[in-house]
Amino acid sequence: MSLPHSAPLLSVRDLKVHFPVKSDLFAEKRVVKAVDGVSFDLYPGETLGIVGESGCGKSTLGRAVLKLIPSTAGKVVWLGRALEDASKADQRALRRDMQIIFQDPLAALDPRMTVGAIVAEPLDTFEPGMAEQAKRGRVVEAMERVGLPSHLINRYPHEFSGGQCQRIGIARALILRPKLLVCDEPVSALDVSIQAQIVNLLRKLQAEENLALIFISHNLSVVRRISARVMVLYLGKIAELADRDEIYRNPRHPYTQALLSAVPIADPDKERAKKRVSLTGDLPSPIDPPSGCVFRTRCPIVIEKCHTIMPALEPVTDSHTVSCHRWREAIELLME
Repeated sequence: MSLPHSAPLLSVRDLKVHFPVKSDLFAEKRVVKAVDGVSFDLYPGETLGIVGESGCGKSTLGRAVLKLIPSTAGKVVWLGRALEDASKADQRALRRDMQIIFQDPLAALDPRMTVGAIVAEPLDTFEPGMAEQAKRGRVVEAMERVGLPSHLINRYPHEFSGGQCQRIGIARALILRPKLLVCDEPVSALDVSIQAQIVNLLRKLQAEENLALIFISHNLSVVRRISARVMVLYLGKIAELADRDEIYRNPRHPYTQALLSAVPIADPDKERAKKRVSLTGDLPSPIDPPSGCVFRTRCPIVIEKCHTIMPALEPVTDSHTVSCHRWREAIELLME
């Protein structure tokens, strides 16, 4: 990973993505606040893990960073250039450096196209004048780098397993040699053993290409294995952001503590003995979020202040921030 004092590859500032909700003609206009004021930097060769429950805005954030969906407010700065200020043509040209891997490997591939055509599709878009022989060479190289033999080039997606389909998706994403790869729950649909293979592949390719990764997942064990830093999202807001080892060793937000306490431990004695932080109720609707702290309706240490004031992100250390009024005593209170 590049040193923190190097220039960031990507800077996101106060990013918001709100979706209008259709309602009756004379009803009050309402919006879904899918992402609500997220800021972070990402450095070359770094992996930022993004975790949280379904509906917390993880995938929306990843797509908004790539400008696949429009943002409502905020800035996305790529290599010092604000993407909001770039024309659509310029954004399209810049997108070759920013690629995405999707959650469902089979659904992300066109069943009517051969593997060779799927992997070559980005070349057809960004390098349309490339000779067929050169294109085939690039496709074969990309396939072999992700562990797919070149003799499979004329087969169709339905002839492959889920893990192999995800390798095809990775080959397609990497054929343009991007600088940033957004991985939107890329292993959640795969068996555990195949998950490990895909994570190891991504780590290997990252080391070879100095790739920056945004790795979105609800699996904290997978995130711990691949990430340098971890962002915990709750209802479109950052609950906690820290270096990987710090956030797993010293979580300060009650939501982070609850997520980590739900991760199973292989040792049955330790699993039975560990302290669990339980949450009550379901994730509130992003159409009508709670007043004050958005986590207060499920927080086990809520106080009166939480009902009216949304806590700002406060520094715990230079590399650790948390949004909680009671983060200083949270560990002691929850582990009593």
